[in-house]
Amino acid sequence: MYSALQDVCDPAIVAIIAALFIGSAGIPGLFLRPGPGQMIATVTTILASLAGLPAALALLFAPATSTFVLAWELPFGPCELAIDPLSAFFLLPIFLVTATGSLFALGYWPAATHRSTERGLTFFYGLLASSMALLVMARNGVFFLMVWEVMALSAYFLLVTEHGREDVRRAGTVYLIATHTGSAALFVFFSLLAGQTGSFLLPASGSLSALPPVALAIGLTAFAGFGAKAGIMPLHIWLPSAHANAPSHVSAMMSGVMLKMGLYGIFRTLTFFHDPPLVWGAFLTVTGITSALLGIAFAVAQRDLKRLLACSSIENIGIITTGLGVAMLGVSSHNPPLAYLGMAGALLHILNHSFFKPLLFLGSGVIIHATGTREMNLMGGLGKEMPRTALLFLVGSVAICGIPPLNGFVSEFLLYLGFFSQLQATSMPYIVLLAPLLALVGGLAMIAFTKLYSSVFLGAARKPGATHPHEAALTMLLPMGIFALLCLTIGLAPQLAQRLVSPALAAFMPAMARSIDPAEYMSILGRLSLFAILLLLVAFLLTLFLRWRLRQSEVTAAPTWGCGYQRATARMEYTATAFSELAVSVFNGIIRQRIERPALTGIFPSAARCNDLPTETVLDRIIVPLFNLAGPSFAFLRRLQHGQMHVYMLYIFVTLFILMLWAH
Repeated sequence: MYSALQDVCDPAIVAIIAALFIGSAGIPGLFLRPGPGQMIATVTTILASLAGLPAALALLFAPATSTFVLAWELPFGPCELAIDPLSAFFLLPIFLVTATGSLFALGYWPAATHRSTERGLTFFYGLLASSMALLVMARNGVFFLMVWEVMALSAYFLLVTEHGREDVRRAGTVYLIATHTGSAALFVFFSLLAGQTGSFLLPASGSLSALPPVALAIGLTAFAGFGAKAGIMPLHIWLPSAHANAPSHVSAMMSGVMLKMGLYGIFRTLTFFHDPPLVWGAFLTVTGITSALLGIAFAVAQRDLKRLLACSSIENIGIITTGLGVAMLGVSSHNPPLAYLGMAGALLHILNHSFFKPLLFLGSGVIIHATGTREMNLMGGLGKEMPRTALLFLVGSVAICGIPPLNGFVSEFLLYLGFFSQLQATSMPYIVLLAPLLALVGGLAMIAFTKLYSSVFLGAARKPGATHPHEAALTMLLPMGIFALLCLTIGLAPQLAQRLVSPALAAFMPAMARSIDPAEYMSILGRLSLFAILLLLVAFLLTLFLRWRLRQSEVTAAPTWGCGYQRATARMEYTATAFSELAVSVFNGIIRQRIERPALTGIFPSAARCNDLPTETVLDRIIVPLFNLAGPSFAFLRRLQHGQMHVYMLYIFVTLFILMLWAH
């Protein structure tokens, strides 16, 4: 009895059971009335996540890896599940974002007003979360692919929840094509890996050499398959439309967690090799910084609230990939400080992005729920009607721009520290050139989120009377508050976050981790913590002082100078498009906006409108034309499909005959 109780309390078993409960939380709602079914799913998901979070934390600091073998009869070797510190680290955002998103859905997507879609949405939401939790535990390539497909299809059904809209259907089609193209690359990846090791079990850490030519093929297929899911440019084509058209708590899950599954695959693949060549790190670094720069450039150009957030996810994934590439350069050149700082910055940014991006996507859901639109040019003045939402959204906006004293600054600070550590180094001093590029990314992020926040919450409503904005319910504000508090906590106490990162870092590169004394970097983070606390204290005291001065001053009312106009209107304000027009023009050769400028004629021209619409350059100008060209080119293949059964049987016979000859 005692032994059985010990087994049930094993953190690894608790994490697995929590994942299974989350996956089945939506099943009762398929048979019950919508209201009780959604409530049962929410309570089950929150309780399972609350059990899974401490279990993941315990496994993160556990001295040994927990391994289990599932009994199956498939001819692909043993089906192992294992949770090492790297897996446990990725479990933390899975359980956290799942619980908060489920609670948010009660107010954002209530069953009472979404009877036709709530059941499927709730069921696939739990299935998506469960599949991601099992994915980071999978140690058999075939089982990994099975769970990967469940994850991909669950996300598709969540994305097309509002399938009555044409733009949603198009986004779903693009996502489905992109994700299965990535899955095809993963089929090749696991086949090559099995051919190299003789088993479908994932190789042990550092057990493979990167020198054979097949290792390059393994690396490239892994990057193609996992990079497509992570949204690394130019494999990002599905991401902007998918995040924009999915329900907002689903967007929070996809951006905050699902993109990290692609990164997890890349991280896990790199652990297989003990001698990665320098070109691998260089490739990841260049790809990452390019993705970060172009992603935020596309974000600056957006006028759709959720598309802006989606493009900024590409930027943040690029920052993480840059950190990983720098770490691999450190490993290849036997430079422990560079490897440590690059990997610490990348892992910490994964955690930070899992906090501030769900906060912003949930905030976008509150805004859309209140206004009925995603168009920032039609918003304005919401801060007066929604002060709590405005404050929480401000926290997320400051955090994602990497401004102290919030968490986004800490992870980017570690990357800067790694870049500048190479100034005195004899090898690869050119890495310091990444610092101004990352600073440019940060500057563009400030433009993008200043534009977003000011056009949505400040000024006057640009379309008064069209909507009736109102503050969100507690079930929607509480999840946002949790993420805002986590952003502030890591910003004020970065040492705590670094302790979370250290076990995963040691699991990724044990030899390098042993040669580094983390106390030096803990000391730097300690001074950073004091600076953040001092900054927050100064801001707090300054606010109190200004409020005191206002109370002591005599308040009078008088008209302000209206630039020659007797009464200001919303038409005199900057729109989101106008605010970023100058910055966008710098990158217009890449962004390729559709610009419509009407011709004004006569002394008193009639009313006209200007329109600047950013395009998906890779999708609209490269991939779609290629598909349009491929259609007529392969039209002759339709002649093979004519409905005659005996001819189809002949096809099968000829195919089998050719395969037998080839095998012989």
